[in-house]
Amino acid sequence: MALNSQPCPVARSVDLIGDRWALLIVRDAFDGARRFGDFQRGLGVARNILTDRLRKLVDAGIFTTQPVSDGSAYQEYVLTKRGESLFPVVVALRQWGEQHLFAPNEPHSVLIDSQSGEAIPPMQPQAADGHLLTAANTQVRKL
Repeated sequence: MALNSQPCPVARSVDLIGDRWALLIVRDAFDGARRFGDFQRGLGVARNILTDRLRKLVDAGIFTTQPVSDGSAYQEYVLTKRGESLFPVVVALRQWGEQHLFAPNEPHSVLIDSQSGEAIPPMQPQAADGHLLTAANTQVRKL
């Protein structure tokens, strides 16, 4: 089924960014990677796979390319507003992994608030009035 014919927003999202490499490229961009070589060194991904994923992410409007400021022939991959809006997705995956995929006291990276230096609190969906939402007190309304 084609991406645009999926009636479910989760299915459409997974079709676009659900690939391991696509999400890790976005994660690395949030961590400051901008050049092809930065992504390749950080991820250890084959050039052909990285080229394909970056092309798809640019085509989807998640990244844009721009020439590097040093005047060389290289280009940088810069997150667009659409790409930057993936930050909560990456944070949610990070926090789920921290909670469920590490043994007690096993070292791992931690996302911190740059201003306070404190680890960011767990993300929780909230209703308009601020009460916490769970799967049990939400429903999908098909249109």
